Amino acid sequence: MAANDVYGLVLAGGKSRRMGHDKALLVRDGQSQLLHMVSLLDAVVERVFVSARSDQKDDAERSRFELVVDRYEDMGPIAGILSALQEYPQADWLVVACDLPNIDDSTLRFLLDNTSDNQPFTAFRSSHDGLPEPLCAVYRAGSDKLLQEFVDDGLVCPRKVLIRSDTCLLEQPNPRSLDNVNTPDDLKQSILEAAT
Repeated sequence: MAANDVYGLVLAGGKSRRMGHDKALLVRDGQSQLLHMVSLLDAVVERVFVSARSDQKDDAERSRFELVVDRYEDMGPIAGILSALQEYPQADWLVVACDLPNIDDSTLRFLLDNTSDNQPFTAFRSSHDGLPEPLCAVYRAGSDKLLQEFVDDGLVCPRKVLIRSDTCLLEQPNPRSLDNVNTPDDLKQSILEAAT
């Protein structure tokens, strides 16, 4: 990987509509999923930030960490990714969603070790459908211009952005590592618990 600083971004700005309560606050081993994800990233990058909507910045859990507050509204995860790239344009960003209970240190290190120096995005190929996994990916410094072009054209789905771009795709070393938790049924199948 190139000599740019690598920062980590935990995407925690979602509204968790399908889950019914904040996924960042789900509990694992006595700590929030958000804290777990920040700790994982902290072991592999120079600085870690939490992506949050403006109405979440004073939230008790999120405000414990360095924040990147979304500069865009109602755009989903691409708002957090683009905001981070614009706020710290000198850095490459390792971006992960907060709702990945199976992700581990070796998956993150594999992604960083195999990040392309020549392509704006490096992502895993989904073990379910073969498409890019945009919420565990590296977004290189300068790729905000490309993302902004897609957003200006009305395309705000990060997966579609990666499909339509020159993206380096890697096979997942652990096929279950990027399974996410979106619904109460998903939660029952995972190691997480709902915070009470």
